[in-house]
Amino acid sequence: MKELNRREFVKTAGAAAGGLILAPSMLAARAHIQGDDAIRIGLVGCGGRGTGAAVQALLSGQNVRLVAMADAFRDRLDDSLKQIEAELENNELPASRLDVAEEHKFSGFEGYQKVIPLCDVVILATPPGFRPIHFEAAVRAGKHIFMEKPVAVDAPGVRRVLKAAEEAKKKQLNVVVGLQRHYEKKYLRWMEMLHEGVIGDIVTAHVYWNSGGVWVRPRQEGQTEMEYQMRNWYYFNWLCGDHINEQHIHNLDVGNWAKQAYPVKAHGMGGRLVRTGKEYGEIFDHHTVEYEFADGSRMFSQCRHMKDTYYQVTESFQGTNGSAPEPGVIQTPSGYVLLDHDGRKDPNPYQVEHDLLFDAIAKGEYRYADAENAAKSTMTAIMGRMATYSGQLIEWDAALNSELSLMPERYAWDAEPPVLPDENGLYPVAVPGETKVL
Repeated sequence: MKELNRREFVKTAGAAAGGLILAPSMLAARAHIQGDDAIRIGLVGCGGRGTGAAVQALLSGQNVRLVAMADAFRDRLDDSLKQIEAELENNELPASRLDVAEEHKFSGFEGYQKVIPLCDVVILATPPGFRPIHFEAAVRAGKHIFMEKPVAVDAPGVRRVLKAAEEAKKKQLNVVVGLQRHYEKKYLRWMEMLHEGVIGDIVTAHVYWNSGGVWVRPRQEGQTEMEYQMRNWYYFNWLCGDHINEQHIHNLDVGNWAKQAYPVKAHGMGGRLVRTGKEYGEIFDHHTVEYEFADGSRMFSQCRHMKDTYYQVTESFQGTNGSAPEPGVIQTPSGYVLLDHDGRKDPNPYQVEHDLLFDAIAKGEYRYADAENAAKSTMTAIMGRMATYSGQLIEWDAALNSELSLMPERYAWDAEPPVLPDENGLYPVAVPGETKVL
């Protein structure tokens, strides 16, 4: 972290324009009254990423205590607590950093409402369908926020996040989003040179997340349909938004970052060729999208979930005066290398984003406003899904203003999710040329 110079620091996507802004410190006021300068954090969403984020917050070097936790499932919360406790021990941190009383452990859909009042900083790491609701509540309560990507699964959710992001800026609440490449030294140096025009105007981008896919959790006897889908959230769009949204957002966001813009239209194709069973819910196993920016440049996007296929998670850019063939590398048209940043000795960006966030909070400074960019990069992914599901040309304004909501009418274990299986246990899947997305 110390190796990040100020220029790189300010160019971080979450840095507030114009540098640092001193904000009134509610933490300082509370510490004066209570004699306690600890930053209290609450965790909403106790899966792998939420657990990791909580540990990174506790390792940030600040006086941080985890005081409240919430998850839809109590077993996930208990497992998370054990993992966090083990990480504290492994890193020789005092056990007092973990200060979650039994009455501050909440399960069910409404747990977030009980966590937020108990903390100074809230970590939002549930499945992304819930992110707009939780982000709104945290901003309304005046909390600093770390939230995972993506930040929504549909256009109404994106608009809610954008509106709450404006309110967070007015309240000078630090908001960091887990698009951690914005906090990675290799990417920061790469983008700095691209934005300085080292390869000229960027005319094409290629972004990829091609992998073998993720976990499947078998249906258990006695589960309601809502519980089954919540346990297998990755395969249902109201919870995940498809893997083009949940994973590929990282690469699409890098493309937007390089262009310093968001695409104006998209078209593409996708479907299910390999992951066709009922255990894979309703999502596609591949998407290929061509995005167009306002200046006519293109971003070519691929993401795939197919076992035993070529693994490729990266980005590259071609300019009028050179190329950036992989992260951290820039070369001239003749192949002369201008930048070759290895990155293997760089600080872990997952840790850096927490180090910087909690440093700002501890000092009472307003530095980070990541939510707007995260919402627009999420919209980029959703627009790509709209294109592959429908087979149509999708324009940004029409996509962003869509009123099509994927979310259920009510959140309860006995409620019906928005999509249900047929008599064979199979879920409806989008059909290009037939499926309506706007």
